[in-house]
Amino acid sequence: MRAVVCESWGPIENLRLGDLPAPKPGPGEILIDVEATGVNFADSIMIAGNYQTKPDFPFSPGLETAGVVAACGEGATRFKPGDRVMALLPYGGFAEHAVTVETDAFAIPVGMSFEDAGAFPVSYLSSDVAIRWQARLEGGETMLVLGAAGGVGLTAVEIGKAVGARVIAGASSPEKLAVAKQRGADEGINYQTEDLKKRVMELTDGKGADVVYDPVGGTLFDSALSSLGWGGRYLVIGFVGGIPKIPANRILVKHRAVLGSSLRYFRWHAPEKLQASADALIAWYDQGRVKPLVTHTLSLDDAVDAIRLLTDRKAHGKIVLVP
Repeated sequence: MRAVVCESWGPIENLRLGDLPAPKPGPGEILIDVEATGVNFADSIMIAGNYQTKPDFPFSPGLETAGVVAACGEGATRFKPGDRVMALLPYGGFAEHAVTVETDAFAIPVGMSFEDAGAFPVSYLSSDVAIRWQARLEGGETMLVLGAAGGVGLTAVEIGKAVGARVIAGASSPEKLAVAKQRGADEGINYQTEDLKKRVMELTDGKGADVVYDPVGGTLFDSALSSLGWGGRYLVIGFVGGIPKIPANRILVKHRAVLGSSLRYFRWHAPEKLQASADALIAWYDQGRVKPLVTHTLSLDDAVDAIRLLTDRKAHGKIVLVP
């Protein structure tokens, strides 16, 4: 099968378009004929050899996909050949065929395109399990979303609004803030030109945010933590800008909590919550309350360029590869 092939740890430029043996579904697994695959920042981390999962070489990156079930392994009964599914993957989505365990696959609702479905699982499920299960965001509370125009940031904006919260979007340009506001953000802060903590305090009458959703880290962490109010919850989602250090005294003083959230561990330790999130998200999609913003649909030949758009932080929304 045609696939984007990684043969050694290193820069994304080492990837090549080539051929790999088509995978076969094992017990409890399904084989998917790929129609669209979302591109994620974590793909670059895996290719560099810094991700928790380190597949044997050669392998194809790609942590989510959408397509049609081609075959079911022994004991896999949730789906049948011909079903349209979107799925989380350990790797392997940048290819014509992919395999995953059936519990990590979800039926694509009527009316959802393969492009939307390919961009759906990682970003939406990551945000939902973090916001609703970890931070327990409630209607009427205020959530600050950093990187609000990014692939996961936009989903956090939409989910926050679906829950009934007030959402303050933080981004690095007026254009990105405009995108976040189109998706429902109530307020916007350009943290390249404005004082993040000061603006959050102004917008909350000095109370601070109830939840901070942070996929960025780096130099933004300090001011974002300072903008968190009493009893606030800080969600650590990723480290695009670098890994910050957390001063314990600043957590204690205002009764704050810092919560890490990784989708992969929900898949292993709380699959029932993951399924509940998927059900809620698909219902919200049907209601028009959430919808992936797919800004680029590229071919497998353009995989390197697609990942570079993310690592260079030049993209908003989601990028999808089609075989």
